[in-house]
Amino acid sequence: MCDRGDSNDGKVTKRRVVYIYSPEYVETCDSLSKVPNRASMVHSLIEAYGLLQHMRVVKPNVASMEEMAVFHTHSYLEHLHKISQNGDNDDPQSGDFGLGYDCPIVEGIFDYAAAVGGATLTAARCLLDGKCEVAINWAGGWHHAKKDEASGFCYVNDAVLGILKLREKYERVLYVDVDLHHGDGVEDAFSFTSKVMTVSLHKFSPGFFPGTGDVSDTGLGKGRWYAVNVPLEDGIRDDRYLQVFTSVMQEVKALFNPEAVVMQLGADTMAGDPMCSFNMTPVGVGKCLSHILEWELPTLLLGGGGYNLANTARCWTYLTGTVLAQSLSSEIPDHEFFTEYGPDYSLEISPSCRPDRNESQQVERVISTIK
Repeated sequence: MCDRGDSNDGKVTKRRVVYIYSPEYVETCDSLSKVPNRASMVHSLIEAYGLLQHMRVVKPNVASMEEMAVFHTHSYLEHLHKISQNGDNDDPQSGDFGLGYDCPIVEGIFDYAAAVGGATLTAARCLLDGKCEVAINWAGGWHHAKKDEASGFCYVNDAVLGILKLREKYERVLYVDVDLHHGDGVEDAFSFTSKVMTVSLHKFSPGFFPGTGDVSDTGLGKGRWYAVNVPLEDGIRDDRYLQVFTSVMQEVKALFNPEAVVMQLGADTMAGDPMCSFNMTPVGVGKCLSHILEWELPTLLLGGGGYNLANTARCWTYLTGTVLAQSLSSEIPDHEFFTEYGPDYSLEISPSCRPDRNESQQVERVISTIK
């Protein structure tokens, strides 16, 4: 299924890949109410396909308050810590910090935030130390959190923490976000700097969360032109998405010339996701990922959205195979969550027969505006 295998003189070049995992980490991530057991499903499928033997598995550290405060405010982190100890839903301050409606307060939420933040920092450190060319944290990618508030199921912005860690060594870091939703928290964090370029392809339509990320949003001050937004409509499929992605990325690479890349690969773009918006398959996203990997830069890969849990596991397992240049069999191997993949028990995701609302002229207009 995987079409990667670049070769020099017939030899396939082996990429050194770190995969962030520990049983404790997955158990902590499984507790997230919006995606229960998703981390386990993703890891189990990757393991069932025999992919762990091709990667170095690294146990994540938990982020300290100080490590998270490199981006988040102390007042936000201290409040999160306080309410996390007893799952206190009645604290009047919680609303000011974005906690409540779409970021429910549950016991242990601070430990979850510290685990995810620490895992992405661990992945970034592996890249800094030259231990790998690609580092993967599928349970990360929570791109909506702001420095002083939770937002859109995101309590810590691990993507921002990872970028800041990479900036300790790399002058220019590129952030690429292919989640269904605009990567607003990451864009906001770096909107005033020219050292980090953020590129987000996402659904943009009235009333759709978070409501930002129009093509005219391009950064502020010194960071003007260092935020790139590609607003898209419902129903987009692999071919058109890839065409838009490669057109934009060729320009970005030429103009920004990044030294490292952080890529958020939210799987809520997949056909069959409850968001019912885009109509993508892992093959299309895999080709976008391959385009980035061909640059041969230190690359940090993160998860994100994805609310059809089986399809999210299918997607990220397929992408792991893409990174490792491993072809994966269509038949889902027998494993703990096998029954979740019925009725076809296949790795493929088929696009649904919904119309693509993206008209060619509109897409061309967006691309030419960006250029």
